[in-house]
Amino acid sequence: MSMHREMRFSGGVIHRMLLRELDHDWPTDEIRFLLGNHAVMFSKVEFCLVTGLHFGVVLDTSLYVAVENDIHQQYFPRADEVSLEELRVVLTLGEFQEAYDVAKLCLIYMLNWILMGVDEG
Repeated sequence: MSMHREMRFSGGVIHRMLLRELDHDWPTDEIRFLLGNHAVMFSKVEFCLVTGLHFGVVLDTSLYVAVENDIHQQYFPRADEVSLEELRVVLTLGEFQEAYDVAKLCLIYMLNWILMGVDEG
């Protein structure tokens, strides 16, 4: 049985994130937030990498160095693509190899479920 939930814009979540925005002198096409003791950057490059969507000139990410045992390999080793449900299961289990992995996975979950309005499944 599938449970359907109506997705709505969450101004409260957006407001709380923007309250954590850092003042900056860095490029204007990125935004930084303070999450815990960590400054988290979100720019056009991260947007393209996380969502797979591109705008304007396609940014060249070929010079990025692949990290062994990255989050995808650690938590989804057999999946080329990860569904929101699979991500939710990993977050619910609460077993993380690095303490900051939970923050990274939550950011991806938040971007897809809350900000992009992607249905679980």
